[in-house]
Amino acid sequence: MPRPYSILDVFTDTPFAGNPLAVVHEADDLDATRMQAIAREFNLSETVFVLPAESPRHKARLRIFTPGRELPFAGHPTVGTAVLLGLMDDGGDPAAEVPAHAFGLEERVGIVPCVMEKRGENHGHARFRLPRLPEYLGEGPAPDAAAAALGLDPADIGFDRHLPSRHSAGVPFDLVPLASRDAVERARPGPDFDKVFGRDGDAGEVYLYSAGTVDPAHSFYSRMFAPGMGIAEDPATGSAAAALAGALMEYEPLGDGTHHVVIEQGYAMGRPSLIRLQLIVENGALVGAEIGGDAVLVARGELLP
Repeated sequence: MPRPYSILDVFTDTPFAGNPLAVVHEADDLDATRMQAIAREFNLSETVFVLPAESPRHKARLRIFTPGRELPFAGHPTVGTAVLLGLMDDGGDPAAEVPAHAFGLEERVGIVPCVMEKRGENHGHARFRLPRLPEYLGEGPAPDAAAAALGLDPADIGFDRHLPSRHSAGVPFDLVPLASRDAVERARPGPDFDKVFGRDGDAGEVYLYSAGTVDPAHSFYSRMFAPGMGIAEDPATGSAAAALAGALMEYEPLGDGTHHVVIEQGYAMGRPSLIRLQLIVENGALVGAEIGGDAVLVARGELLP
């Protein structure tokens, strides 16, 4: 029988901006092979499959696929699915008045606590607490190697105290700071991209960021490339923003307290996105972090048998 799905634009309050997300409902009878085939068919950065939660205390269990593989965790699928499930809470009617909802989503990385607030008939905001704080995985490649793999000059690599590094909050990323927004926009994966950034046989996932933003009120301007995963460029990457929290603790003078970071992504590909990152620092250590953003429901449909 037909299987319903929804399409949302995530990390935006505007339809046809942000990062598109496909959410497949009633997916508990699908195996991983079928899920991967459906994700390849949608050919978006990620496709989410919603299954019944294993614990009655949680809202749902999610499986997340890129066109190339399954992920244990991803930010834009978590935000988008949290908004969608919140909009559907009143008898499946997204036009109903829905107050804020708090619930847990089960992902392979663990339980992800979420809060969703309705902001319009098909629009909401969600934030989630990182189920795993970022960990430092080591230095990134040398500036000359990173520059060559990205079609840049070695002088484009780094700013202030920021150097290439590798962090993970569930998904590992090479984080490459660039000296200017212009350098971020000029970057292109070259022939040696996976040779320089790949690890343990996996294709590279590279997050570029600069302090030169479009809006001076924002914190960083970013892009993400993962061609080996079938993602030429991602319009908004919450899991990379989560990993960036580790670099900020490494290279920024963050004192104790709550720090709010707004990250621009997707501008270079005509899909402007805003990712909100919150860091909580106590006694010089990161003790908590949240990712948040808006999402807009733009389409519904059915997958035929």
